[in-house]
Amino acid sequence: MKKRIVLHFPRLLVDKPIVYKLVKEFNLEFNILKAEVNPREEGVLVLEIEGKDSDYKKGLDYLSSVGVRIQPLSEDVVMDRDKCVNCGVCIPLCPTSALKRNEDTFLVEFIQDKCIACGICIKACPYQAMSISL
Repeated sequence: MKKRIVLHFPRLLVDKPIVYKLVKEFNLEFNILKAEVNPREEGVLVLEIEGKDSDYKKGLDYLSSVGVRIQPLSEDVVMDRDKCVNCGVCIPLCPTSALKRNEDTFLVEFIQDKCIACGICIKACPYQAMSISL
């Protein structure tokens, strides 16, 4: 199985080798899609994790037990259709093509499965139609 998740690290855990244990102790493989430490020194890590379901559950239980908050990636970036005017400014900026124009309706579509929560669309949108749900 392969899943994408967002990990939120409190300030005290940012400099600890926590994710390393996912490989070493839980036999999980991961790909870092995004990593950031914000001004409050809290960490955000977007991972694609692959491994057995039982190992995945044990790994996530470990992360929770040490104080890491976990959320599915699909809950991280959201599009507010009421604010979007379909200008398309975001489309060429998206590195994964998670934003595209529907050729029939000319509306901007957001494909959450392709999103890596890089935040480029959020900064680029003049109407603040894209946001990160924390």
